[in-house]
Amino acid sequence: MNTLILGGPGHTGSRINDRLTAQGHTPRLASRRTGFDWNNPNTWQPTLHGATAAYVCFTPDLAFPGVPEKMATLGHLAAHEGLERLVLLSGRGEEGARHSENALRESGLPTTVLRCSWFQQNFSEHFLHGPVTRGHLKLPANDTPEAFVDLEDVADAAVHALTHDEPDNNTYELSGPELLTFTQAAEILHNAMGRPVTFETVDVPTFVADLTQDGVPPEEAEPLAYLFTEILDGRNATLTNGIQRLLGRPPAPFHAYAQRTAMAGAWG
Repeated sequence: MNTLILGGPGHTGSRINDRLTAQGHTPRLASRRTGFDWNNPNTWQPTLHGATAAYVCFTPDLAFPGVPEKMATLGHLAAHEGLERLVLLSGRGEEGARHSENALRESGLPTTVLRCSWFQQNFSEHFLHGPVTRGHLKLPANDTPEAFVDLEDVADAAVHALTHDEPDNNTYELSGPELLTFTQAAEILHNAMGRPVTFETVDVPTFVADLTQDGVPPEEAEPLAYLFTEILDGRNATLTNGIQRLLGRPPAPFHAYAQRTAMAGAWG
């Protein structure tokens, strides 16, 4: 198996690469550093050439305008290059992402879709690292429950889908084992870190201004803000069995993530 990881250096791609390598595979990472550019379709065919399977992770989000067209082109190129399966990272509750999922499947290639809840690691490896470190989470959303999922579980699920024969075009919704509000998540982070962390509902400009303190450009922060105002409305306030179906075990709880991440010094 010759597996291609589109978005290889990213949060999920790097974990998938480590797992496949440990299993004796030799995955190939693709990003701008290797000459792959989502904004330049001329770079896609050379990247896909020689692969038999691909993990597809689009940044910043599948729901953004123009992404379904990119997915349709990628799927047809993958079929032309002889790939046998695709695994797509997607998000729960995102109507725009559904269009991208369907577009990728237009080629007819077997495509497993992993629709994920909010990543636990968003608090330590992505845009909320700075706010958690400052002790004040500011989000353009009400304090609705979410089923935060561990990226370690997501990576395990993706590797399973890449290396096992799954029914064509299966979709798995991946969540953690409990529903937590952001206030409850902040309290768990506080207990793990040993210093206060609070949550506050704010408007979009305040959220964007907070993220710019950490170097997140407004043109990236603003679409995220409006996406959160859409999906953080309780639509994902349910638990799913996707991890159990794929891996035969329960997903990891938020407190376990918070404790090991604090012990590793992620928040200083």
